Amino acid sequence: MLRIALADDQALIRHGLKALLETLGGIQVVVEADNGDSLLEALASHEVDAVLADIRMPRRSGIGALKALREKGNFVPVILLTTFDDPQALEESISAGAAGYLLKDAEPETLKQVLEAAVRGRRIFQPGPAMPVVAQTGDLTATGLTAQEAAILRLVAGGYSNKEVARHLGISVGTVKNHISDILRKLDARDRTHAVLKAIAGHLLS
Repeated sequence: MLRIALADDQALIRHGLKALLETLGGIQVVVEADNGDSLLEALASHEVDAVLADIRMPRRSGIGALKALREKGNFVPVILLTTFDDPQALEESISAGAAGYLLKDAEPETLKQVLEAAVRGRRIFQPGPAMPVVAQTGDLTATGLTAQEAAILRLVAGGYSNKEVARHLGISVGTVKNHISDILRKLDARDRTHAVLKAIAGHLLS
């Protein structure tokens, strides 16, 4: 049984999503919140397997809540929901370390699959109706990245800062920065987010 936190400022949508998720089976909504701040307060006292949050909410957005969780060292998978296909919101979600990004008109089974995948450590994004669901799988070393560079890019994709990457891998922050420069060059990416986007588009992250 997956324990889910659900955040949406529109009560009808929130209640509808809760009923839908619990109808699908194997999912229990244990936290409901109508804004990002309330979500953070609830997560301080409730353990969940994943968070499903609207991107745009009052007081603190879904992306803002995600960033706050990561700053606190909480890496629970967060799937962001949106009404409108917005490339900038997608890029911000990936940069913040979201585990998924879905339009609210996604099929119920797709939503369940994304939740289950997120709990298993995968990241799935559905940028819009013209693009299929993109799951992060594949081999980053096929692009010329070393094993350590691939590990660093996966951590960057998870929302880790340079300092956190360094601590996780037991290397210096300077070494991390050097590796990221090499990653950007090898992937022909302009910045960290662009590198993650290119890796996702190429099905290279797992």
